[in-house]
Amino acid sequence: MADIVFVALSAFAIAGAVAMLINKSPIYSALGLLITMLSIGGLFALLSASFLFMVQIIVYAGAIMTLILFILMFLNIKEEDLPKEPKKYSLIGLGVLLVLPLNILVLKAVANLPEKDLNIVEGNFGDIKPVGMALYNNWLVSFELISILLLVALVGSIVLAKRRKPKENKGEQ
Repeated sequence: MADIVFVALSAFAIAGAVAMLINKSPIYSALGLLITMLSIGGLFALLSASFLFMVQIIVYAGAIMTLILFILMFLNIKEEDLPKEPKKYSLIGLGVLLVLPLNILVLKAVANLPEKDLNIVEGNFGDIKPVGMALYNNWLVSFELISILLLVALVGSIVLAKRRKPKENKGEQ
């Protein structure tokens, strides 16, 4: 059963990536990316990596995709505003042809691996506690510095947005 779910999630991830590439509308491309991110989250869930699953769903598929869709809708890009891409499909095909030998090499290497038990590792694999312990014990200063940097960037963007606010003409009524 897990194999069927794996194949289905992998197919959805690939289909979402292809939809992201071939759609002309930015909204539909973003939705294709969302399908890919949700599918990858499902693959993390199959691996019993609960932390990565939650981060993938909450941060990437939730927050970042909401931000991307909000920006796309806010900009209201029309089809005539988009650049012409006459060689789009030939470039996608060229990219596939260039990556195909690497994929064949990886598949051959995986096929030559010795047979091992591929069951999910028991214990605390994929739990949040070991990640949190490593983050707050070994990387506390880096974590706090990044938090301060993000806070300064947030405050800076708010200040810049308020400065760009159009001035009202007080002489006209």
